[in-house]
Amino acid sequence: MLYATSADGTRIAFDQVGHGTPVVIVGGAFSTADAGAPLADALKAAGFQAVTVDRRARGESSDTSPYSPQREVEDLAAVLNAVGGEAAVLGHSSGAMLALLAAAEGAPISHLFLSEPPFLFGEGEPSADLPDRLQSLVDADKPTEAVTTFQREGIGLPEPMIEQIRTSPFFPALLPLAQSAVYDARLSQAVSTPTAAMAEVSVPVTILRGTTTYPVIMDATEKLARLMPHAVLVTVPESHDHSPDASGTVREIRRRIPVQ
Repeated sequence: MLYATSADGTRIAFDQVGHGTPVVIVGGAFSTADAGAPLADALKAAGFQAVTVDRRARGESSDTSPYSPQREVEDLAAVLNAVGGEAAVLGHSSGAMLALLAAAEGAPISHLFLSEPPFLFGEGEPSADLPDRLQSLVDADKPTEAVTTFQREGIGLPEPMIEQIRTSPFFPALLPLAQSAVYDARLSQAVSTPTAAMAEVSVPVTILRGTTTYPVIMDATEKLARLMPHAVLVTVPESHDHSPDASGTVREIRRRIPVQ
């Protein structure tokens, strides 16, 4: 792992593989740098340098309070500076929301790839007190309740799926990420509808979605494409169920960024 220091002193961990034009991968809820490894390997094979990031309060990154979405913008800017000062950014889910916000705030991003950003545009919003309730659960050392509450109210997963995840072998790995769920809830609440500055970013934007994904994601990507007429909306047939396929996603990146 390598490390960048954010503006507030938070240590942000990231990995680099490959050479060439850098592409920074920013994951969504409950994801760490390790989750981006398949995409990173595919980017490396295609001739890019891939950078996977532990967002704050995840993996080997630290966490400095108080949180705000602006802190995560600064985190991403610190990583971009550490890998050469400018890079393409591929954000998935809430990571795509963060990437677009960072571009609007002037982060040195050369091209944005927004993979299934869950913008709600004011419809079906979670309860306004969700972030505070999640924080209370984390403070009370109830990570299981925090994780499942976020899955239920922040993501909208059905109860059978939540129970299936809770009893799965990988559920314990989600518990150390409970604090990051609070942050994702705050970020999603702050930019549920993209701001004017986000809609007007000057960098090239490609919106990616799978052929089969959640209805809310289909709606969000179509609304975002209408809001950003300069953006290109692309369907990646291999991606499904809110999971980006590595080869299909990298194929679309190669179509838009020349390999050096």
